[in-house]
Amino acid sequence: MERNNLIEVNKEFTDECHTVLDAVSDALYAIGGKWKLMIIIAMARGNNRFGELQKNVKGISARVLSSELKELELNGFIIKKVSVGYPVMIEYQLLPYSHTLEELVGAMTRWGIQHRAKIKSEMSADSRPS
Repeated sequence: MERNNLIEVNKEFTDECHTVLDAVSDALYAIGGKWKLMIIIAMARGNNRFGELQKNVKGISARVLSSELKELELNGFIIKKVSVGYPVMIEYQLLPYSHTLEELVGAMTRWGIQHRAKIKSEMSADSRPS
C-alpha cells in the first residue's frame, strides 16, 4: 500500500512539472529572446517611435526591432498607431496587458543586479594572487 502512495505522489509531481514546463514555455514564447522585454521597458519610459526604440535599445537592428514589434503586437502587449498626414507618424503604445509583466521585470531586475555582483565578486577573487 505504501508503494502505491509513492507512485501516486510521483505522478502528481509529474503532472505539476508538466504544468510548470508548459507555463514557462508559453511565457518564453510570448516574451522570450533578447529584445522583447527591453523594448517594453523602453516603451514604458516613453520611447514610442521606431527610431527612439532603436536608439535606446542598444544593439538592436532595424530588421530585428521591426520583427519584435510585430510579435509584441500579435501577443497583445502593444499597438501600432499610424497618424494620417504629412509626414505619416507611426507610434507604438503599450496596451494595459503589458502591465502584467511589471512583477516579472522587477524580479528579473533584482536577480540581474544580484547576478552581476556575484560574477564581479568571483572575477575579482580569481584575480587576487594566491
